[in-house]
Amino acid sequence: MQKIYTADEIFTGVERLPNHAVIVQDDVIKNVLPVISLPKNSKINSHCSLLAPAFIDLQIYGANKKLFAVFPTADALEDLYKHCLGGGTHFFQPTVATNTSQVVYKCIDAVNDYKKGGGKGVIGLHLEGPWINKMKRGAHVEELIHSPDIKEVRELVEYGQGVIKMITLAPEVCSAQVIDFIQSSGIIISAGHSNATFAEATQVFDTSFYTVTHLFNAMSAFHHREPGMPAAVMQHPTVMASIIADGHHVDFEVIKIAKKLIQRRLFLITDAVTETTQGYYPHQREGDKYVAKGILSGSSITMLQSVKNCIEKVGIELNEALRMASLYPAKVLGTDHYAGMIKKGYSASLIMLDKDFDLIGENII
Repeated sequence: MQKIYTADEIFTGVERLPNHAVIVQDDVIKNVLPVISLPKNSKINSHCSLLAPAFIDLQIYGANKKLFAVFPTADALEDLYKHCLGGGTHFFQPTVATNTSQVVYKCIDAVNDYKKGGGKGVIGLHLEGPWINKMKRGAHVEELIHSPDIKEVRELVEYGQGVIKMITLAPEVCSAQVIDFIQSSGIIISAGHSNATFAEATQVFDTSFYTVTHLFNAMSAFHHREPGMPAAVMQHPTVMASIIADGHHVDFEVIKIAKKLIQRRLFLITDAVTETTQGYYPHQREGDKYVAKGILSGSSITMLQSVKNCIEKVGIELNEALRMASLYPAKVLGTDHYAGMIKKGYSASLIMLDKDFDLIGENII
């Protein structure tokens, strides 16, 4: 069935087009054209102030008091998907922080069940740990953190084939053999919870790692005598980095500095969790953030709020803030040829916004 959506402006991922329409056929963008070019008597399904590509969240842990690691079920993923839609996110990676292998395997099974049942939105599983540095563990459970041997890695990757899409690990605690095997399996490796020096980080960015998890948080600090991983990201020509724009994980002034230096290699994640009293991470809400055992453990924001914060509190221009939540995460995934843009032949995953930059109407999926 063909549908037509019009807007005062359409943000394509590259530019804003005034008074344009998007024609959608079978969940694919058939055309983008000026409204005046539409055939006479065309039925307009919806109109809004701004039509933009839907968001992509590469790191989110749960919603509605169902932390995925505690509720590793297809139903919990469906709840998480609905939560994501409310913040303009159509694609997401359910994430599991350092945990037991039994929990991780159950989460893999849940993603498989969800997809086999026709569930939408889940890109794949993001494993954050347990192969991280204890010195930069943050809220992660210390007794479960370890350096892996190739047998453990091989068994996990083979069991999670087609499900595990990203693994956050500390490069200094993993052997070259382990890193090479993960990379050769088509899994994105992200450096995080790491105490790597500037030189160590630069070396892995040159050879194995394409992205970094939540810049500044749980990594070697920027210091004038040892600039650490943050400076390695800022100086590197290609490595991407996610950042949490809630004002708690990273001060907005620091995000402003990072954006000036990293530019189009910086993208947004929510790192959002939910209240729970079960499992290893008893997340409790304190204002608009979460803590576990007194340690900052996750955010409460949506991707739409992240974009608004970038615009209103960091001073990032609207088009660029939208790219940070859509086009750049798609680039990390290698899906920027069909996601993150409004373009003929691309997936029709769009959000409708009003003049106050709030979601209106239907999600176009």
